[in-house]
Amino acid sequence: MPVDPATFAEALRQYAAGVCLLTVRDDIDDVGTTVSSVMSVSAQPPLVAVGLSAGGYPAEVLEEVGSCGLTVLAAEHAIVASRFSSAGRPSARHLLESVPWRRAEGSGAILLEGGLAALDCRLERLVEAGDHVLALLEVTGVPVLAPGGAPLVRLRGRYVDATGQPAGRA
Repeated sequence: MPVDPATFAEALRQYAAGVCLLTVRDDIDDVGTTVSSVMSVSAQPPLVAVGLSAGGYPAEVLEEVGSCGLTVLAAEHAIVASRFSSAGRPSARHLLESVPWRRAEGSGAILLEGGLAALDCRLERLVEAGDHVLALLEVTGVPVLAPGGAPLVRLRGRYVDATGQPAGRA
């Protein structure tokens, strides 16, 4: 018997997941999107996988450019995460006007200074997965590492801190 899409979505909303900001710099602008489907794939070589909407602009630009930055967001980045998860968003730089950031050395992508960690990545390949693609990313650098901070978590359609309370609004 097929699974009802609404029931499936509700079931997955019960799964708490860390939130990252994926950014890509192309010749024209900076593109970014929040992602909560991130997983470690391999330590040697260092690989992570990120789920992206198959028809979405971030996946299209990532495939064209071939590199990106991935920042693990802290609890105080709830507003930033909301900005990047909205449809029709402007340039990533405009969404980060009051947030300290820098460029990754290899990809040139935006990385947040206040993130818990940031990865500079090269696209290994895209794998079709239903209405999404899995971006398999080789990690070429770890330019930000701030262990011990409070992570931003997505649970039941809301951004919360590690205790399940509404996340900071910085």
